[in-house]
Amino acid sequence: MSDPANVVLRFVLYVDLMLLFGVALFGLYSFKGQQRRSGTVLPFRRWLTGTAGFGALLSIAGMVLMVRAMSGESDIAELGPHLEMMLFETDVGMAWAVRMIALAVAGLAVTLNPRAPGLSLVIASTAGGIALASLAWSGHGAMDEGSRRNWHFATDILHLLVAGAWLGALLAFALMAQPRTLQTEAHIRLLAHAVRRFELVGALIVVIITVTGVVNYLFIVGPRLDEVLLGHYGILLAIKVLLFAGMLVLAALNRFHLGPLLERSLREGQYRVAAHALRRSVVVEMVAAVLIVGLVAWLGTLSPEVE
Repeated sequence: MSDPANVVLRFVLYVDLMLLFGVALFGLYSFKGQQRRSGTVLPFRRWLTGTAGFGALLSIAGMVLMVRAMSGESDIAELGPHLEMMLFETDVGMAWAVRMIALAVAGLAVTLNPRAPGLSLVIASTAGGIALASLAWSGHGAMDEGSRRNWHFATDILHLLVAGAWLGALLAFALMAQPRTLQTEAHIRLLAHAVRRFELVGALIVVIITVTGVVNYLFIVGPRLDEVLLGHYGILLAIKVLLFAGMLVLAALNRFHLGPLLERSLREGQYRVAAHALRRSVVVEMVAAVLIVGLVAWLGTLSPEVE
């Protein structure tokens, strides 16, 4: 299915589940103790509950859209047997069921946040990661067989998880650097501390996402380049690579210039200009990341072999 409705639905679902997983994970490695409580630094309950619930609605809509396209039935009342077959007799249906359970667990885990903020984020990030990983069964890996299928799924899942960790971190930084929150030195010190803690995580994300991206390309296309770039699939892939390169430039800017600038400005007492510069860079990087996710959702409905 490569119709616009399916592409848009896939795109929104990808972004939603990446944010569910990535924001919860960010809270675990960036904060400690009561800093993980919703509202202290980040509104975990609102964001994680919202993404879990919205993800469930999107998943239901996606399943109905898929079954309608595959069965050719336009009447919702006639979709029952086809939905039952999809859910109980296909790997895609099993992955969908696992996703729905994981989203329910993630939504319920957030209720623990006031009493056990660390535990709630552990459960939410684990369940969010499972929900995000389930999207691999609607990608190109489902077309492989045997051990190749297993390796393709493993690479897809790892690629999705590190992409979700990156997108979630960008959203978290954007929320922490909002103008209304940059009113106290203590909050900006916490932002600088989170930026510093993300340095190692960000480096690992870049390495893993690059390696898994190349491996996925080899799984889907093989060691070919010239003829692929001439087609629709290749053009979209080239745009994705260019956007990713732009993200790397912005990430390097944050890592080697804006982060240290924020640290120095805190020592000098003139920190708001540096904090706003960091926020603008993160927002631009996040826009590029969202565009890449949109291209991934589109590419997942296309096949270079068909072209």
